[in-house]
Amino acid sequence: MNIDVLVDVKTKLGEGPLWDVESQRLYWLDGVAGTIFRCAPDGSEVRAWDLPSRIGSMALREAGGALVALANGLHLFDFEAGKLTFVADPESDKPNNCLNDGKVDRQGRFVVGSMDSNERDPTGGLYLVDTDLGVSQLDDGIICSNGPCWSPDGKTMYFQDSYAGEIRAYAYGTETGAVRDRRVFATLGTDSGAADGSTVDEEGYLWNAQVFDGKIVRYSPDGQIDRVIEMPVLKVTSVMFGGPNLDALYVTSMGTQLQPHFPADGILRGSLFVITGLGVKGLPERRFAG
Repeated sequence: MNIDVLVDVKTKLGEGPLWDVESQRLYWLDGVAGTIFRCAPDGSEVRAWDLPSRIGSMALREAGGALVALANGLHLFDFEAGKLTFVADPESDKPNNCLNDGKVDRQGRFVVGSMDSNERDPTGGLYLVDTDLGVSQLDDGIICSNGPCWSPDGKTMYFQDSYAGEIRAYAYGTETGAVRDRRVFATLGTDSGAADGSTVDEEGYLWNAQVFDGKIVRYSPDGQIDRVIEMPVLKVTSVMFGGPNLDALYVTSMGTQLQPHFPADGILRGSLFVITGLGVKGLPERRFAG
């Protein structure tokens, strides 16, 4: 196994690695700076698009462009024109909240959560954006939404409130996008970091970035720890399998001290990392069908 810096752009808040099988390109975000990055599998051909506000997550669209979750709601984004088109703001009545992590389910719908900007109060929610761009609420009472992803059959959705000390699982309605039967999938130790971004591999194991603790943890489908990878920085934020064979694990990290209680990191802070030689492959991410 090798851990390497793929791109060193010193993101303030690196997030949302997204491997696009169709274009064979990796996208990732600087959430605080409001920037979308893109590169080739080897880290070359870096491009960037600046948005007018912070960005929590994005989904590439089957129709072209992207659906982006910005501080002031959901928008469609045209990469060529640099144009945003407003879709909806599910929390227009909560000025202290912002949209955060999101991902596309196996059927092409987008699930996105929100967070309290001060990371203190459980004012956040979890939302489904259907293919007709309609928005419905799935859950509430969340401080900081992170890591939505699905089992290979799409019938289990994983999710975490980073300050709850646990990873949750829901029974997921593949036909409707509804969730039920929320349960605790895995509990983090009191000396562990916070559960941040996640992905699921082709064997149905969940990989979670544990921010503040510098660990990538692989969990078996029954919630047991299978493998732990120590990263060269503490503030790792999210993970995604990609590359031509879907066997490279891309890892984003945080380069700025966003809150006073966050631990400090060294010179590699904010880098985009790649882990190779894991002997595991991921699943292709679907584009948003709306």
